[in-house]
Amino acid sequence: MRRVLTALLFFTLLVVAWHLAARSGRWSAVLVPPPADIVAYLWGAISDGTLVGALVVTVKRLLLGYLCGVAAGVPLGLLTARFEWVHDTVGTMGLGLQALPSVCWVPLSLIWFGQNEGAMLFVVVMGTVWSVALATDGGVRNVPPIYARAARTMGSRGLHTWMRVILPAALPFVVSGIKQGWAFAWRSLMAAEIYVTILTGFGLGQLLNYGRDLNAMDQVIGVMLVIVVIGLVTDKVLFSPWERFLHRRWGLAKV
Repeated sequence: MRRVLTALLFFTLLVVAWHLAARSGRWSAVLVPPPADIVAYLWGAISDGTLVGALVVTVKRLLLGYLCGVAAGVPLGLLTARFEWVHDTVGTMGLGLQALPSVCWVPLSLIWFGQNEGAMLFVVVMGTVWSVALATDGGVRNVPPIYARAARTMGSRGLHTWMRVILPAALPFVVSGIKQGWAFAWRSLMAAEIYVTILTGFGLGQLLNYGRDLNAMDQVIGVMLVIVVIGLVTDKVLFSPWERFLHRRWGLAKV
């Protein structure tokens, strides 16, 4: 309860400081709109369905690309951890590609796929898969070797050892990688939606970009706040409970 009150107090003070700065007259209201203007925009966008429609389109794209990235990244990470030659080749390539900003994939995806959903999906997958693969590889390599040796003495071999011993032991690291992959997927999708305009659906990135074109800072900041809130809710509702459970289950929680 104390932590909740502390957070509420902090954000209340932040909003008050923002309001005072916007009303001080030192900055134009076009550049620094007061919080009331942001709330008015969000209420209007929700009422006419613009924001809800864009949110639905974005979440669909995000989930599809993210799930594809996780489905490819976890097995790829297991392969790089199991075979050194895969680690030295594909793993090294993945380490380099993870450092590549997501927006760099947009021109390539436009050339390969054109202005369509395939371009969006490609950017999100490429922004997700390498983060998940590297985290999975690191998690497996952090599993104490004695676990595998103990399993072999009890008759475990091959795939059974990997699926029943090594992968469960590496799960806390894998989940952290999946969580990190979600953040990369968000960034990748926003970059794609800002630069790729398609008629099959207008997402939050397009709303953000249209706000920039119209010099509507209330729209720009409002959409940014929606993106931040979605990220926080996803972390608190989905990933944090999962991480806490696994850390307690594997004895990694702080006492």
